[in-house]
Amino acid sequence: MQKIEHIGIAVKNLEESEKIFSALLNSTSYKREFVASENVNTSFFRNGPNKIELLESTVKGGVIEKYIEKYGEGIHHIAFSVLDIYAEIDRLKKEGFKILNEIPKKGADNKLVCFVHPKTAGGVLIELCQDLNIN
Repeated sequence: MQKIEHIGIAVKNLEESEKIFSALLNSTSYKREFVASENVNTSFFRNGPNKIELLESTVKGGVIEKYIEKYGEGIHHIAFSVLDIYAEIDRLKKEGFKILNEIPKKGADNKLVCFVHPKTAGGVLIELCQDLNIN
């Protein structure tokens, strides 16, 4: 893993949360995006070399809505940048980690993504992100 790519935060209302994070970080969101595979709207902020991703469910009973019902709004996952997501999946499986989606899918911010189950990662949902090269 290269670095922390971003921290994902589950929110009930994207517009209201954007206002909070804009004031907190003294900057505006640089990108909003709908991620169909997860049924979420996302909003990204930069703070120096770091990124924050706000996630709002777009469907009743969606993953983010269920998370908020169980745990409340807050940190949902930590994402790490990887050079080869398939090699990283294989490495982590050999180390005993459970991969939630062994076939990576297109995520937000032009990334190929997969997730590591929190039960095998110290209670933290881990996202692996690889840049998609578009030619």
